[in-house]
Amino acid sequence: MTGRTAEGGGPAVRRWRESLPLYLVAVAATALILAPLAAPGYALRYDMVFVPRQPLSWDLVAPAQSLPRAVPMDALVSLVTQLVPGWVVQRVALAGAVLFAAVGAGRLVPTERRAVRLVAAVAYAWTPYLAERLLIGQWGLLLAYAALPWLARAALNLRAGRDGALARVVLLAAPAAITPTGGLIALATVLVLAADRRLRRSALAVGGVALLNAPWIVAALVTGAGGTSDPAGVAAFAARAENWAGPLVALAGTGGIWSAQATPSSRSAALAPLATVVLVVLAVVGAGLLRRRLPAGAAVRLGVLAGGGYLLAALAVLPGGQGALSWAVAHVPGAGLLRDGQKFLAPYALVLVVCAALGAERLVARIDREVGGIVLAGLLLLPVAAMPDLAFGGAGRISPVRYPADWRAVAERLPDDPGEVLSLPLTAYRAYPWNPGRVVLDPAPRYLPGTVLTDDTLVVDDVAVAGENPRLREVRRVLAEGRPVSATGVGWVVVQHGTPSTVDPAVLAGLDLRYEGESLSLYRNPAASGAPQRTGASRWLVVLACGTAVLAVMAAAFSTLRRRATAW
Repeated sequence: MTGRTAEGGGPAVRRWRESLPLYLVAVAATALILAPLAAPGYALRYDMVFVPRQPLSWDLVAPAQSLPRAVPMDALVSLVTQLVPGWVVQRVALAGAVLFAAVGAGRLVPTERRAVRLVAAVAYAWTPYLAERLLIGQWGLLLAYAALPWLARAALNLRAGRDGALARVVLLAAPAAITPTGGLIALATVLVLAADRRLRRSALAVGGVALLNAPWIVAALVTGAGGTSDPAGVAAFAARAENWAGPLVALAGTGGIWSAQATPSSRSAALAPLATVVLVVLAVVGAGLLRRRLPAGAAVRLGVLAGGGYLLAALAVLPGGQGALSWAVAHVPGAGLLRDGQKFLAPYALVLVVCAALGAERLVARIDREVGGIVLAGLLLLPVAAMPDLAFGGAGRISPVRYPADWRAVAERLPDDPGEVLSLPLTAYRAYPWNPGRVVLDPAPRYLPGTVLTDDTLVVDDVAVAGENPRLREVRRVLAEGRPVSATGVGWVVVQHGTPSTVDPAVLAGLDLRYEGESLSLYRNPAASGAPQRTGASRWLVVLACGTAVLAVMAAAFSTLRRRATAW
């Protein structure tokens, strides 16, 4: 028997044994949060829309008349669902987000104590930020949230000059960059944490992550929607007070999303701010330990990243912030990304959790070992006790359903390239009887082929935030004038039944009925004129940007695999 076997295995085996509790806790948290997804079907809630097979259309790759809020995410989903059904993609994405968020946070904590890593893992997987973005359906942003601790670690390793860190930075930024907000968070993380006097290495890292953002940036430059947004959205999307403590305290606890419907009920409890106080106090206590255990300047950089995220989240509720942000949104292209500032709270949430875990370590080091174990166990369960209604899909708010057969029937009756398809009633979000108790973004653009026109006006507490699509403004004007929908020039019309809104039969005058079902009806417009299409050049510019981003990821993956093969 060799000495290595006698010791219980080599370094790799020992590392796995040390990491096993972290992975088990992460799996348990993931299973508890997403338990309803064990049932078949699709969980449809607000922005979370998955369909059996999402057609790959130019409008998903390079939106012609709207801002690229889901570029390249929708194109990636379309490609993947050509191979596997959408329900698989949904479960892998959500489970992966929660699981790797927990493991990543635990691994980022500079400590030798496994229990402290577990505290960080549970705290990061059970934040109000994750709960609220899950309940509003922004699964792409959750992937960025999950990638953030891994990316932060890779960026710090790059600054320390460790081999292979540059490739890992690009690889780990890729999941975040599937949405514009996630891509900006990843870019800011690399800029703040990795930049140093070795300009070539820093420039390569920043440039690589910038390339990952190229698809949505190029799509925004060539879209016909323009780059500015309705400033009314600044007040509508501002951070919200979840209880008596106000919006700044809600943000300090990583909550504060603008939508009350996307907020766990426990966040409105009178004692909820006490959990925030405990977390913040622990973080203050642990900040010094973080500074001593990380390389010189690293903790300060993490603090700058966290502070910047908190400031962006709070900007609309700070004195003068709302006015400045409203002006920027109305006049500066791309500033609309800052309207929902709470999205940028992810770096703050990460640093808060890491420091709080170290604060817990510092606290238990000063008390009896047995009592310290009890205290650590209590802190481990504190996030769950403070927000128990995140469990089981937000207390049942994330629950799978099946699409009625009419959806498939309509999709099969539309030609592969139907041109423009208008979805009526003209509302952005819908409540279906077959998706009881939940509001969801109109699934038609993802379920049906072609360019599906849906309303892009968002109503928040009686405030109508106008969209940017000029084609929809034209359609809305025709309908407001009392003319039939045939006058819009669209090729097809889909009428959705069973929603709170209804369609006046006079609007459908002149259309040919091609399918009628309980949930959907399909009409052909014989007077279709064909809407102007995007020029081939602008389409291919976006494709070129996507290809460049893919090449950057492939190069990073090849470099990492080659380095590991050499190590073996």
